[in-house]
Amino acid sequence: MTAAEKAQAREVSLRRIGRLFAPYRGRLSVVTAIIVASSIVGLASPFLLRAVIDTALPQRDVALLVALAAGMVGVAAVTSAFGVVQTWISTRIGQQVMHRLRTDVFSHLQRQSIAFFTRTRTGEVQSRITNDIGGMQSVVTSTATSIAANLTTAVATIVAMAALSWQLLLVSLVVMPPAVFLTRRVARMRRAITAAQQRELADLNVTVEEGLSISGVQLTKTMGSGPAVVARFTASSERLIGLELRSQLAGRWRMASMSVIFAAVPAVIYVVAGLPIGAGAMTIGTLVAFTTLQATLFRPITGLLNVGVSIVSSLALFARIFEYLDLPVDVDDPADPVDVDPARARGHLQFSDVTYAYPGSGTAAVAGVSLDVPAGSTLALVGETGSGKSTLAGLVARLQDPTGGRITIDGIDLRDMRLADLTAIVGTVSQETYLLHTTVRENLRHAKPGATDAEIETAARAAQVHDLIASLPDGYDTVVGSRGHRFSGGEKQRLAIARTLLRDPRVLVLDEATSALDTETERAVQQAFDTLTDGRTTITIAHRLSTVRDADRIAVLDHGRVVESGTHDELLARHGRYAALAA
Repeated sequence: MTAAEKAQAREVSLRRIGRLFAPYRGRLSVVTAIIVASSIVGLASPFLLRAVIDTALPQRDVALLVALAAGMVGVAAVTSAFGVVQTWISTRIGQQVMHRLRTDVFSHLQRQSIAFFTRTRTGEVQSRITNDIGGMQSVVTSTATSIAANLTTAVATIVAMAALSWQLLLVSLVVMPPAVFLTRRVARMRRAITAAQQRELADLNVTVEEGLSISGVQLTKTMGSGPAVVARFTASSERLIGLELRSQLAGRWRMASMSVIFAAVPAVIYVVAGLPIGAGAMTIGTLVAFTTLQATLFRPITGLLNVGVSIVSSLALFARIFEYLDLPVDVDDPADPVDVDPARARGHLQFSDVTYAYPGSGTAAVAGVSLDVPAGSTLALVGETGSGKSTLAGLVARLQDPTGGRITIDGIDLRDMRLADLTAIVGTVSQETYLLHTTVRENLRHAKPGATDAEIETAARAAQVHDLIASLPDGYDTVVGSRGHRFSGGEKQRLAIARTLLRDPRVLVLDEATSALDTETERAVQQAFDTLTDGRTTITIAHRLSTVRDADRIAVLDHGRVVESGTHDELLARHGRYAALAA
């Protein structure tokens, strides 16, 4: 059983679900009062009907008949008005709870480390936020009010039936044991089916996200795997059909059985009323009023049983959502953060015996690294693939925390800073530039939401990308397309540089930012980098040693350890690992 399936199998505390509604106690009390009032008013109808049949019609009392008929209409009008108000308040409460769940899950996932997103399928995450929370909507929106309304109506109806004939009431209540038994069986079936449906929807989402993204479509077309992807999607969709049929049929045969049972009760009541022992014991009006109430009782009891089924089946959805909400945050704000003014940071970066091992890995990706990068200087990290360069860069940006040692900026451990302060001090430009599916202007403003248009244009000019943007059909308001595929690699890099310039970080991490570019494009991007790195503490990671030969210091990594350190000329003179890489 996978971790997700274990989460779905465990019991979800109803008390925890109830806490979601705690902020709305006042409004729920108002709804409950409206429901009680509506139920009490609604119960007047059978008694009005009995008076019509037993008194007004036999006595031909037209005035009483008109008054009773008007009373029936008035009861219907009042209960309808109550229903509108109740629906508005309860739906608003339910939607606010849904909103809180969505935002809580989204914001909590935003705080998760890169490791979580590395091991989790994107479509799975999307499915939890959309399908799972969406599947709870009817339960969250109407459960509390449905329970109150149906329970109040059922109790009031039973009281009214007892007032008319307690003997017939006992006959009516014989339906309860089989109804409860059938409902419990269906609830257990629906819960298991719901869990399976949500897992299948998650798989379907993954197929859509992977198969219909720009990169996914390109891969499918170049590998000729389109038919296989379609077959995978089709099979998943067909399994959903089967699960939905099972879910619906589980409820239908229960409803069919209960309908037969409830339909038999009035027949039994008529038989009892017609037997010699019951003949003359009640008036025709009482019998009609009682059977009317008995039919009315069917609705709230069925409603309560249906709510029970919905709650039990929805526990699988709550389990999946609470599983995400309960995920520990690996990289979080410290309990007692050090106050830092990013605008006054100098950018003196130090690595002190830094070690990091990825979860589940038997070896350290970075081991015992100690480096001193003075404010405003440049450190280049070089080495073969897998030597730990990108891991070290990720530690500076605090994408993960060291498992040993410490990293400081201006003497302050990164783990003692607020994440917002750290991201204002440290900026990263990587090889893979991610652009949002929005305008160029909003892509740049993503780094600094309050940036003015003049600031955006200044940053674009410094990154030598303003002329390119100005030549686009809509200039800065041109939509870049999914993941920025309308731009070349060099153009996306310059947009990334402009975006970073807007933030004006004191420490800059360039993670193989030009490795995928041709020589001519790299030269243009490098000019933009020269503007970006001017006066900043810079860590540069590159495969092409020609891009780092002017660094103030070069550190050569091998299997996570620093094996050489010095300037370009010093390292060449040693004829060691760096010289071998440069050869």
